[in-house]
Amino acid sequence: MPSAEAEYVLRTVEERGIRFVRLWFTDVLGFLKSFTITSQELEGAFADGMGFDGSSIEGFSRIQESDMIAVPDAATFQLIPWTTEQPVARMFCDVYEPDGSPFDGDPRGVLKRQLQRAADLGFTFYVGPELEYFYFKAEDDPTFLDKGGYFDETPLDVATDYRKRTVVYLESMGIPVEYVHHEVAPSQHEIDLRYADALTMADNVMTYRITVKEVAEEFGIYATFMPKPVAGVNGSGMHTHQSLFEGDRNAFFDDTDEYHLTKTAKHYIGGLLQHAPEITLVTNQWVNSYKRLVPGFEAPVYVCWARRNRSALVRVPQYKPGKEEATRIEYRSPDPACNPYLAFAAMLAAGLAGIEAEIDLPPEASNNIYEMTPEERETAGIASLPEDLPDAIALAERSQVLRDVLGEHVHEFLIRNKREEWDAYKSYVTPYELERYLPIL
Repeated sequence: MPSAEAEYVLRTVEERGIRFVRLWFTDVLGFLKSFTITSQELEGAFADGMGFDGSSIEGFSRIQESDMIAVPDAATFQLIPWTTEQPVARMFCDVYEPDGSPFDGDPRGVLKRQLQRAADLGFTFYVGPELEYFYFKAEDDPTFLDKGGYFDETPLDVATDYRKRTVVYLESMGIPVEYVHHEVAPSQHEIDLRYADALTMADNVMTYRITVKEVAEEFGIYATFMPKPVAGVNGSGMHTHQSLFEGDRNAFFDDTDEYHLTKTAKHYIGGLLQHAPEITLVTNQWVNSYKRLVPGFEAPVYVCWARRNRSALVRVPQYKPGKEEATRIEYRSPDPACNPYLAFAAMLAAGLAGIEAEIDLPPEASNNIYEMTPEERETAGIASLPEDLPDAIALAERSQVLRDVLGEHVHEFLIRNKREEWDAYKSYVTPYELERYLPIL
């Protein structure tokens, strides 16, 4: 018997004349995967799932154990707005083994397991990410489209129409948007999604990224979430605001505390800070990610927290009277090219580890950390994030917290895949080397 949500989807598909439904899921690296079924197959998909070959999906399965089952989540049903000829819908899927057990390599399943862990402790996890991206002339031509800066309006910012159409598409799919603006670097932009529970938000992030790219395609340009596509200007981040709720009560807010933070919030921050270096491989997974995480471009490098200091890894936004439910912390290192399911799961796991171990909150970093000497940072107990991908791999490989949250399947694949990426990168002769050394050596 289909659920009430599935019944609604089946009725809507029939009433709207929807012929095709795309089933979406992600691989371990965070790339959106899709296959399309006809409306006639939809009832069967809800009942039994749809089989597919998992051996060709990054991080899924070996050829001898390739069969996978995708089961659509009826709650994620939405019409796709950029298809014009006839209505096409989409749903996100959970991935299962043929025997009906959840597949260990499904990133959505990884996040759901961690959210259940939080629920067992009485918490609901909410996130509000800020995804930055660039518009370029073409995929093979990273020419800026404008010379605008932070919050600039036309005529410097020529991308207003691109962002407007993106927002219209997102809101038509039930994804509420809070802010839309030009970012610091030329041709760099940001659309902030209204906070939601972490599973909904991870689905929304995947939808956001493909929507931005589809709109760019419509206008004959190219959009990229690459963390550092251009040297000498700010890279693109995904600052992630997060909070825990106990029912309707914000578990982070304490009116009597000087920071307006509960012990739960302080332990959560303590856990994030303690485990930040080892989860960085998930929040910043590409070779290019570490070209953003350098001093001087607003991206955090040092492991510390502050209220107003935006050079800190964790920022506590200022409390506004009457806005207790908005009390939250902002984790500033992730970039928008991560897998949001794994990134949200890893951040939550680090925070929960801090709560369970009652990790103390270190002193607030009130100075500009970039201006401190290495000796001053060492005295203050301020560690650094990994400097490059191999550093991040080494820390992640030893991390029990990361192994526990990802599970053996995903953890092992991620380490192996990232080692292969680094091996390929370090043997590549770059234009920098040719320009610098070929004329003189």
